[in-house]
Amino acid sequence: MGDTLLVADGDRHGGGEVALALDVGGTKIAGGLVTGDGAVLATDREDTPGARADADDVFQAVERLVRRLLALPDADRVEVVGIGSAAPVHLAEGAVSPVNIPAWRRFPLVDRVRSLLGGRRPVLLCGDGPAYAAAEHWLGAARGFDDAICLVVSTGVGGGLVSGGRLLPGPSGNAGHLGHVVVDVDGDPCACGSVGCVESIASGPSMVRWARDQGWSGPGTATAQDLAGAARSGEPIPVAAFDRAARALAAGIVSAAALTEVRVAVVGGGVAQAGPLLFAPLREHLAGYARLPFLRGLLVRAGEVSRDGGLLGAARVAFAARGDADPRRRSGSGEIRSREPRRGG
Repeated sequence: MGDTLLVADGDRHGGGEVALALDVGGTKIAGGLVTGDGAVLATDREDTPGARADADDVFQAVERLVRRLLALPDADRVEVVGIGSAAPVHLAEGAVSPVNIPAWRRFPLVDRVRSLLGGRRPVLLCGDGPAYAAAEHWLGAARGFDDAICLVVSTGVGGGLVSGGRLLPGPSGNAGHLGHVVVDVDGDPCACGSVGCVESIASGPSMVRWARDQGWSGPGTATAQDLAGAARSGEPIPVAAFDRAARALAAGIVSAAALTEVRVAVVGGGVAQAGPLLFAPLREHLAGYARLPFLRGLLVRAGEVSRDGGLLGAARVAFAARGDADPRRRSGSGEIRSREPRRGG
């Protein structure tokens, strides 16, 4: 559990509606108060209980976090609640089955949070990948683009789609999950049960595991950050691990572009913090795969939203569902549009 952080943000700290946002992951459960124009007024977190915890143990962490946020001065302005959860999610049921939270299988998270709040506020659910896409499209590197795929490359590989200026979560809420696009039909097993998924090649743990199999002798608890440090010093196996991950990501991104004609791919998350080690080979492989005329010119950008991106996205989805994504529109359409002119790529 971390201490609640109150964030001053100039004039944005003024009036207007506020969303209580939650970002549920396998390592931490983050929470915050977010205004309709994207100011994060406060953040807090709880560690996600471990694999031996039962469903109620995990929800009690959510409950502690929500109660602390509701005790803050700006909490009386909360009108909506947005939840971004690790996938898969089940939107129609308001339930979640995160791969990395084994205690929750079809856990009725929306109903439990709504009950915690006494049923007084709308509670909106989305996957963490679509939440990240909503945040980048609102305030980050996909801002101004009508068609985008946004990826989080970290301990897993998640993603979300924006099409025609609208978030496209799909019927179940899991559309855009590029991590489980198969890019190697004879590849390694993936945690999802398939083989050769992007995640089985490009996630941080997968990169480290592959490097070790090739003979890399990094520290016993090595992470993708350790691998990046070794690559920067010129060690060939870590360099090859980043190239291999970049190739898998490029294949997945081009596949997504062929299906949806996205014009920009935004890549964030811990692995993306390696910067040119990942992005240089990613752009090179992308150019090699994107050969058809309508695929050429596909852009790749580093993510721009802060570590609060999951909270921003969950809040954005909650406001949009009420037709309040842009306070100047209030059309009731639920569209999630950025505030700059359209760009085609």
